[in-house]
Amino acid sequence: MSTVQEIENAIVQLPPDEFNRLRAWMSDYECTAFDRQIASDSTDGKLDFLIDELDQDIRHGRVKPLNEFIISLRPTTSHCHC
Repeated sequence: MSTVQEIENAIVQLPPDEFNRLRAWMSDYECTAFDRQIASDSTDGKLDFLIDELDQDIRHGRVKPLNEFIISLRPTTSHCHC
């Protein structure tokens, strides 16, 4: 039996409170790993293309200020029957 299979078998036998602790730990672990990867990719220049794309979008007028975007999401008519 592989280690993964052993872990899976152990997980299905956990009481709910321990399963929830494991799930929280796994979530934190995954988020930390993701944050480390993003930081590493950023330092290595692997995300520079995103800044280049944003610069192009700004130059070509494809970006609007955040406050304008938020205002555009508001309903134009009121549904209040007061």
